[in-house]
Amino acid sequence: MPLPLSDDSGSCCDLLCGEDAGALAYDSPGYSTEPEFPEDSDESIAGFIEGETDYSPRFDYSDRFRSRSLDPFARQESVAWILKVHEYYRFRPLTAYLAVNYVDRFLSSHRLPQSNGWALQLLSVACLSLAAKMEETLVPSLLDLQVEGTRFIFEPRTICRMELLVLTALNWRLRSVTPFTFIDFFAYKADPTGTHARYLVSRATHIILAMIHDIDFLNHCPSSIAAAAIICAADETQDLAFVNPGRAASWCIGLTEEAISSCCQLMNRVAIEHKQRKPPMILSQLRVTTPLSMGSGVSSSSSSPPNKRRKLDDNCL
Repeated sequence: MPLPLSDDSGSCCDLLCGEDAGALAYDSPGYSTEPEFPEDSDESIAGFIEGETDYSPRFDYSDRFRSRSLDPFARQESVAWILKVHEYYRFRPLTAYLAVNYVDRFLSSHRLPQSNGWALQLLSVACLSLAAKMEETLVPSLLDLQVEGTRFIFEPRTICRMELLVLTALNWRLRSVTPFTFIDFFAYKADPTGTHARYLVSRATHIILAMIHDIDFLNHCPSSIAAAAIICAADETQDLAFVNPGRAASWCIGLTEEAISSCCQLMNRVAIEHKQRKPPMILSQLRVTTPLSMGSGVSSSSSSPPNKRRKLDDNCL
């Protein structure tokens, strides 16, 4: 049953600490450092830019976090868990981004119960499962997916029902337009020779994943995020220091210097804050036995002693 609808300065290399910039590089034999695009690529990318808002949360979504109508810390914890599982299973970067995109699009139009945080965790598991099914060739079982600090353990049938709720809420539009739709094309535009293309894509990918926890990026469209990430990556390459928002705006129809510049400034700010902020804490697994129920509204009964394992069964949905 569907849930009811609810009404500066700094280096972007500081966004991640200790990661190997080559970890996300394209190592497959078919990858070329000199990408080639069909002559109609500009028109295709412009078409994606024109329709990218169809795959974004509602316009007032980020404002609801600022007003505390939605809990920004709960979202941070959700994103942190998705990224941890992404790293644990070495999922593709797009898988993690899609999972967060599904969570945001769902929450922008539906309300979840606030009790104990189990509903948001269930949503996060379901969204990551859907994203993995979209992008990964090997997908862990629904039980194995619940690793890296999950507080509750959900039965597979419960997760499947949540997946159906998400699919309905998103109108089954899972092939979203994301920054990764544009990133290879923009890397080619920034470096037509392809000399640094592999590094630009890898570094920009790190930057994008490092900033998705920040609600301020919800105000920026995927194309601007991709262009800004490529610029930040280019700033770390001496031969490409001339790449700037003004030049990036000419890469494709629909890009604007103002939007790209604003996103670049935000990335620099987040890079500074990342140094000073500890990552969101994910609590250890909560072990209780009382099942919960979710209908048109969601309710929970009193919990059992914490030394017993919780399995949320089919009554959850």
